[in-house]
Amino acid sequence: MRRRTGQDLRRIVVAGGAGFVGGHLCQRLVQDGHDVICIDNFQTGRTCNIVHLQDEQNFTCISHDIIDPLPDLGPLDEIYNLACAASPKKYQVDPIHTFKTNVFGALNLLELALRHDATILQSSTSEVYGDPEISPQAEAYRGNVNTMGPRSCYDEGKRAVETLFYDFHHSRGARTRVARIFNTYGPGMCPADGRVISNFVTQALSGTPVTVYGDGSQTRSFCFISDLVDGLMALMAADDEEVTPYNLGNPGEFTITEVARHIIATLGSKSAIEYLDLPVDDPRQRRPDITKAMADLHWAPKVSLAEGLKKTVPYFAAHLGGPATRLLVAE
Repeated sequence: MRRRTGQDLRRIVVAGGAGFVGGHLCQRLVQDGHDVICIDNFQTGRTCNIVHLQDEQNFTCISHDIIDPLPDLGPLDEIYNLACAASPKKYQVDPIHTFKTNVFGALNLLELALRHDATILQSSTSEVYGDPEISPQAEAYRGNVNTMGPRSCYDEGKRAVETLFYDFHHSRGARTRVARIFNTYGPGMCPADGRVISNFVTQALSGTPVTVYGDGSQTRSFCFISDLVDGLMALMAADDEEVTPYNLGNPGEFTITEVARHIIATLGSKSAIEYLDLPVDDPRQRRPDITKAMADLHWAPKVSLAEGLKKTVPYFAAHLGGPATRLLVAE
């Protein structure tokens, strides 16, 4: 039986809770009345993502690196492992620490989950599919990943963690969940994290060239943050039999050039598109097959890219200190 601190309330750990996704998840869980413990080493997590929660009685933040032994946190019901930089620009700074965060961190949290009979959810990634040879990517696809490259610390780290979750469930009875997260965006992103939406919006707002890597024909699918949080919570609430990975993302597919042009037009920006060399191992396609999530979790994204950008651009405009931007996004 899971412990309850109230009729429907739980004690929940969110590792990486000061990150972009983690901050939004902590906010939702706190608003729902759960007792939330955020753990973050603040290597890429930011206090601005959680500062508004600091005075909430059901929120606690602990500065700690999960690759080190974890403190005694008392009884727990659920653990979300969102710890690890997700942007190549960030996780390539210290690739060994990135790999340790994935593997050692997951081991520590899995042991914690077993000690407290807690359900644990791992934030895996679409990067486990590497540079896919099929599209869309379904969970059964085993991927096309380079084990020795600049992205391998993250890609292979996440693949190794999925193996740990499989083995902890089958050999030790851990209640595990695995979410393969596709590109996510929204308010709260670090403007300098180097990802597509943050790069393009900040560049278009400032009028500097919008940098597209490669010829821009590579595709991505973009999921708004509120949809992803809904998906994570639906997966956590799923039956204990649902232990195989689930794709969580928006299947709407856009070329990188399409996204760049859309953002420039939306903002009425004078920015030009500048094409640069494609980074090593940059995938050509990203599009999730979410059939499993729709059937088992009754989850599907609701927010279109146009609608999500309407909610995202003002955040970046405020961060850059520029004037309010009038959005002309067509529904």
